[in-house]
Parts: sequence; structure tokens; C-alpha cells
Amino acid sequence: MADITDEKLDEDVKKVTENDSYGLSENDRQTEDRVETSTESIDPIFTDGHLSYVGHDATSIPESLIQQFASKTTRLDLSFNCLCSVDGLESFTQLRELILDSNEIQDGVLFPYMKQLNTLTLNKNKITDLDSLIRMIKVQMPSLSYLSLLGNRACPNQLSDTEKDEEDYQRYRYYVLYHLPKLKFLDSSQVKIVEVKEAERVGPFMKVVRPDGDEKITDTDKQFPTNPYSPLPNSRRQDGQHVGTYGVCKYVYYGRHSEGNRFIRNSDL
Repeated sequence: MADITDEKLDEDVKKVTENDSYGLSENDRQTEDRVETSTESIDPIFTDGHLSYVGHDATSIPESLIQQFASKTTRLDLSFNCLCSVDGLESFTQLRELILDSNEIQDGVLFPYMKQLNTLTLNKNKITDLDSLIRMIKVQMPSLSYLSLLGNRACPNQLSDTEKDEEDYQRYRYYVLYHLPKLKFLDSSQVKIVEVKEAERVGPFMKVVRPDGDEKITDTDKQFPTNPYSPLPNSRRQDGQHVGTYGVCKYVYYGRHSEGNRFIRNSDL
């Protein structure tokens, strides 16, 4: 009887040990595992020159990343942060790929000169000025061959604006390829030779001009658009001074093509 009781006790102890390690319940152990996983994910991941620092709500590039990995990083992924500045990128001298998707990057952000960079993705940021961005890329990233701007207002597709259509997006592609003819891949599709040739022809005329933010178009402006030209004389005659003619014209035009009302004088207008 004592042996049976001891065996039963050993089994109970074994079950408790398996289900409640170190005095923790199953729920506590799961919580502890999540905390350990979360703690591990805080550290950057660096493998074979690829540095990943994703989803940390960073507003700028951490100094620790720059000091520890800048000189040996060829691919940098800073997606799903809150970056509004790229200060510190100048230290990544070997960088070839830069991924900045889902951040807070706006117009006017200053990128350093990156001679070797061939890939730049800025999807889902807050870039609206396409012209300024292209001018910056031409000067600061001469080797760029892959560019993606999906999810920005500067890229007029249905992902950023439901009112845009395929024609709007194609005009945007012609304009970008006209200024950056070395691109091999733009957004989600490969650049075709025919597309580059067409961009050379029509690209300069594809720029989208938007009114300034301070200019508001009211309903009155839409109903009564202002036009400086008028066919009427600058001064208006007073009542009773109307000049007109009435009678039968002795000249009759029998030609095939009419020349309009030739009997009306300029002073009658």
C-alpha cells in the first residue's frame, strides 16, 4: 500500500513539474515566454551584412546601430518605425539597399550622398512632392535602379488615392522614368524598354501641377470662373447713345464660304 502511494505521489509530482515549472502556472509561463520573445525582438538582427531594425517606433536611427553596424551593413531595413529623419545614414558607406516602408518621412527629408545604393523603397510614407524627390535622387543616388513609392500621395495609384486610375499612374511612371532612365524596376513592376522610349518622348509633359495649399476653390469660383479676356470694349455707352444700323445691304455674297456678318461695324459691338 505504501509503495502504491509513493508511485502515485511521484506521478503527481511529475505532472506538477511539467505543467508548473518553478512554481508558475501555465498562463504565467506563456506570459513569460511572450516577454522573453519581446525582449529578444528589441535587439537588431544582423546577418551577412543585412541589418534589420523593424517595428520599434523609432523616430530616428539609433546611435547604437550606427556605431555597431554602419561600416559593415549593405542592406538596411528600418520599416514600421516612426522615422521622420534619416540623419546617420551617411555613416553607412557600404549601403546598397535601403528599406524605409511605413514610416513618417515627409517632403524635404535630406538623404546623404550614397554612391553604391541601388535599391530604395519608401512605401507608405507621407511624401507628396514628387518633383523634389526625383531631383534629390538624381544627385544623391546616381546608381539607383529600384525605386518604390507606393502608398504616398506623390505616387498617384489607387493605394494612395481611390480617385486615381491607371492613366494617372502611367503618367506618373513616364515622368519618373524620364528623369531617372536608369531604373530597372519602379514600384511593383519591371520597367520595359518600350516604356522608357515613350517616357523620353512624353515625360516632360507628364508633370502634375497642384494648386498651393493656401488657395481654396470655392463654389462661387467654380460657377463664375475669372477670365481676363473680354470681347466687349473697355468703356460702356450711356443709355440713349446706342449706335445701330438697319436696312438692306446692297452687297450680296454668293460665295460658297460665308465670311460672317460683314455689315457690322466695330463701333456697333
